[in-house]
Amino acid sequence: MRKKLVTNVGQLVTPLGGKFRSGSKMSDLSVSEEVTILIERGVVAGIGESSDFSGARDEAEIIDAGGKPVLPGFVDPHTHFVFSGYRAKEFQMRLQGKSYEEIAREGGGIASSVASTREASFSRLKKESRKRLKSMVRFGVTTVEGKTGYGLDKETELKQLKVMRELGADTPLDIVPTFLGAHSIPPKYSDRREEYVNFVTEEVMPGAAEREAEFCDVFCDQGAFTVEESRQILTEGKKVGLTPKIHADEIAGTGGAELSAEVDAISADHLLKASDEGLHLMKDRGVVAVLLPITAFSLKEDYARGRYMIDKGLPVSLATDFNPGSCFSESIPLLISLATLYMDMTVEETITALTLNAAAALDRADQIGSIERGKRADMIILDAPDYKHLSYHIGVNSVERVIKGGETIWKRPGPQF
Repeated sequence: MRKKLVTNVGQLVTPLGGKFRSGSKMSDLSVSEEVTILIERGVVAGIGESSDFSGARDEAEIIDAGGKPVLPGFVDPHTHFVFSGYRAKEFQMRLQGKSYEEIAREGGGIASSVASTREASFSRLKKESRKRLKSMVRFGVTTVEGKTGYGLDKETELKQLKVMRELGADTPLDIVPTFLGAHSIPPKYSDRREEYVNFVTEEVMPGAAEREAEFCDVFCDQGAFTVEESRQILTEGKKVGLTPKIHADEIAGTGGAELSAEVDAISADHLLKASDEGLHLMKDRGVVAVLLPITAFSLKEDYARGRYMIDKGLPVSLATDFNPGSCFSESIPLLISLATLYMDMTVEETITALTLNAAAALDRADQIGSIERGKRADMIILDAPDYKHLSYHIGVNSVERVIKGGETIWKRPGPQF
């Protein structure tokens, strides 16, 4: 693999370190001006002045950053991008004021996505999912987590994992698979909840681990899985090597944040209604808080208390929650706007939340999430004079080039005039 030099970097903007940043350290970015980055074998091999690498120029491919900012590639640590079927009608029903229960009674909700995903062939599901990944890359995403949960049966759950595994091999992106068989209770199990929990843990989970899922997630909330059910599922997941994650306290404060600390989850996500005590326990146990403001925006709900969490010393990450129902958006620019305007996060905190802390929520902070010697050369070049334009240029995609492992995987075309 040929050496590469990223030259004429106006600003190199990155958090530093091999683990999450919390509290005031989330704003502590390294900002270097007029630097050059040497990439060897897909890894950052050096950072310095242009003269430091004069000997490498003749044998290296040059990537000219044009005096613009360079940041780590974004990491999206919570998505549901493998699905089939859309729910635009359901979105319109929500705009008319209908509740989730009313929508579900008319055939909407998670059950709608389950039916469509079960019906879809493997090739169709893979093709649709690939298209979504291509859209994510345009926004600067170089690593993405994907969840199952639109099967709720063994065959489809494993089909979703196979799609992720093959796309991880077929595309330059790193795709991190999560088993979410406990996304919802299927209607036929509504009066046999214990039977479904046992089905998930005994019949499906071992196959998910064999299909190389890394995490086990559960929707622990009002109307979904109880704390006791969630504890059982996550505990059994740990026995087969799946690290716990948890959808926690989105709809009501049911104790999901507390449970995430109890089971040593790597992250607890949503947290709109999380208690102060639950957040305190998460901080003590080093659980990353993954906040999903586009979902709150889409559902017209109050946002998670991002400012409060950071001030209390929690490591906070951000993710899109891209899914066909509650959040049909993979827009990183919208995510940044909501985090800064409505969750009172600084642009520096937002960058850390989308890079190093997001990598930590996927147990990869030692490999990605920052631009420093020895880490993978995942980075983006912005079409902007300063990194602060990420929040200042509201809702607009500022990404000009995306580099994954040292290779350019997307570059903005110029206007045809």
